[in-house]
Amino acid sequence: MPIQTIVPKGSAPPLAPYSPGAKGGNWVFTSGVLALDRDGKVVGAGDVARQTRHVLESIKSIIEAAGGSLADVVMNQIFLKDMADYAAMNKVYGEFFPKNPPARYCVAAGLVKPEFLVEIASIACLKA
Repeated sequence: MPIQTIVPKGSAPPLAPYSPGAKGGNWVFTSGVLALDRDGKVVGAGDVARQTRHVLESIKSIIEAAGGSLADVVMNQIFLKDMADYAAMNKVYGEFFPKNPPARYCVAAGLVKPEFLVEIASIACLKA
């Protein structure tokens, strides 16, 4: 099965050797997405709600570029710098997945730079 690299227009430049997304068959995998703008600058420093919104909008653009939508997401992996931000992150997250939310987990973790408060990676299964 050929693997297709997914790089939506306006994507942030990767911080390491990876692609924003990859598609194999009907499956789309996003890399861990951080709150970076197209110039690689942090969005929403100190504001987990703003960072969560930016991250989920970025994930949406990756999945749409692969031919799907957020309704196709089956799993999200959420990493928070501080679990004290859980409620604020969850409030924004609920706006993106209001019905039939995907499976997920959320863990506290050190992220690649101290200004990042949330990172999310997604798996989607596109309709055949």
